[in-house]
Amino acid sequence: MTPAYFLRHRLFRILFLLLICYFSFFMNNRLIYADIMESRNLVTAREIVAEGNWLIPTMNGELRLEKPPLPTWIAAVVEIVSPDNLPLQRAAAGLVATLLVFFVYLFASRQTGNRLLGMIGAVTLCTSFNIILMGRTATWDIYCHGFMLGAIYFLFKGGQKEGKNWKEFLWAGFFMGLSFLGKGPVSFYALLLPFLIAWGLVYRPSLRGKIGPLAVMVILCLVISLWWPVLLYFTHKEILLSVWDKEATAWFERSVRPWYYYWKFFVETGVWALFLLTALIWPYWKKKVYFRKEYLFAVCWVFMVLICLSVLPEKKTRYLLPILIPSALVIAHLFMYWWQVCQRGRLMGTEKILLRTNAFLIAAIVCLLPVGIYIVFYRSVKPDLTCFIFLTLLLEAIGIWLFRSALRDKPLSYIGGVLCLFMGVEIWGLPVVVSLFNNPGLKSIHAVREIGKLKELPFYYDCREELRIEIVYEAGRKILPYCFQEEKRLPALPFVLVSQESAEKVLPADLQQHLRWEVIGLYDDNKRPADTPWHSPKFVHYVTLVSAAVPSRNSEVTP
Repeated sequence: MTPAYFLRHRLFRILFLLLICYFSFFMNNRLIYADIMESRNLVTAREIVAEGNWLIPTMNGELRLEKPPLPTWIAAVVEIVSPDNLPLQRAAAGLVATLLVFFVYLFASRQTGNRLLGMIGAVTLCTSFNIILMGRTATWDIYCHGFMLGAIYFLFKGGQKEGKNWKEFLWAGFFMGLSFLGKGPVSFYALLLPFLIAWGLVYRPSLRGKIGPLAVMVILCLVISLWWPVLLYFTHKEILLSVWDKEATAWFERSVRPWYYYWKFFVETGVWALFLLTALIWPYWKKKVYFRKEYLFAVCWVFMVLICLSVLPEKKTRYLLPILIPSALVIAHLFMYWWQVCQRGRLMGTEKILLRTNAFLIAAIVCLLPVGIYIVFYRSVKPDLTCFIFLTLLLEAIGIWLFRSALRDKPLSYIGGVLCLFMGVEIWGLPVVVSLFNNPGLKSIHAVREIGKLKELPFYYDCREELRIEIVYEAGRKILPYCFQEEKRLPALPFVLVSQESAEKVLPADLQQHLRWEVIGLYDDNKRPADTPWHSPKFVHYVTLVSAAVPSRNSEVTP
């Protein structure tokens, strides 16, 4: 079946992309433990459902105004449908990641009029490392950028077509508003602004006859974006202003890195990193690629994103997510050029060297992966030998496929080999890798959910200790701070104490004679083994049931 036959059938294209997205975002998405960002989102969603505070959410009993609420509302709906279902929560994020992939396909196809290039761009994106990671994580980033790319697609479509195109601009304003409710102005700055700069420089779009629709787009975006902050301004003004000041300060004082920190941005694409570097050599490719203007636009968009992110003092690798979108388009232009040349004959000279150098390096890494896995993991952990042999054979077969595709000048076949690699890793490799990194001594505080005598009791921790939000998520309930050494009395008895130190060291010495306590257990929620640098005492807690030593009509104990 040729690519031309495949692309003539819309249903095939849709099903193909859905299949790839399933492996990228949904397959085995339960295996990785919830991290700090997921825990914050899901704890807030759980309290929304438990207390009905949809408009003014809380996290562990405190107002949670740092992030706009749309992703948390979605998580709360999922919590109602299926409580405490982490795979389903991640599936919701995976659906938005899938939407992002389809918008890349639609945008590239619309821009170039070539569905094959759109498919290559979409496949490249949904097999990029950071996209897969964020598409499997129930947090904010995938939502804001997924919705913003939808806005960009409709804005570009409305701007390029003749006429007012009210429908396209209304959709653009709608998706912009959703993006703001997803993570505030982040995607406006990191994705939309670079797009507008690249679009203006390369296409010089005319706004004649479109001022009205553009104005309505902006108004619709503002209405959807700002109603929640306005509500908070009139109900919790001081807290909101304090949060805004803290968040704004964080951009300039927290995680500050030098301007060149993102020089390794291409690594975020994973297996496509070398191809991206090759495709970004604009002076070489500018007169070779078939869609020259579109290629120039994609390159410009990449560097505009990079510049915008680099000028901010605060830098984290996950902030590079938006750069992967134009990067996928740049890579698609490179593979499209190689495929079109190969349709007329064979690659010659420099083009052949570039294709084979990139392809052979990736293929060699794939073939050598079993050796690295054996050296790093298998000699010490010694998991199932049958599984190791199977993974070795699978990786060697895919590596040979990649070598042959490059030798025969078949770039689309090479992409097919990369897809097989990802599907194999996500089906069989991911469970093995996760099991190798997991803590065999894990004894999660999640177990307290099943202890009947604790279910109706309040949980507290010592205010002198730091309580990680992951512990609150695993416990499935609020764990409130209490300054045991400073207060003149204890909380109402009985209560449950969650502490890094034993109860004897936390509870006031002069009150201990009036108390009795039962150590429920010592829980270790570290996801990494004890002999690794990632094992932290902050995840190890005593859970102690504290009650009165003698029956008392007054449940409060005073000195």
